[in-house]
Amino acid sequence: MKEKIEAALAKIRPNLQADGGDVELVEVTADGVVKLKLKGACGCCPMSQMTLKNGIERLLKQAVPEVKEVVAV
Repeated sequence: MKEKIEAALAKIRPNLQADGGDVELVEVTADGVVKLKLKGACGCCPMSQMTLKNGIERLLKQAVPEVKEVVAV
């Protein structure tokens, strides 16, 4: 599952990098929780939770149905 998540993040990453940010996969738990670290401009952006939930989480769930939730660490 981790490889599928990394592949999906690779598709999202250019959009984040265009705004000066990035995302790093920290952990995937056995119960389908994906822990991500938002970096650069994304780490301190007031819209980062919206990006995480409405953008990254939605796309990861489409690409990897086993994903139950995405959280920032």
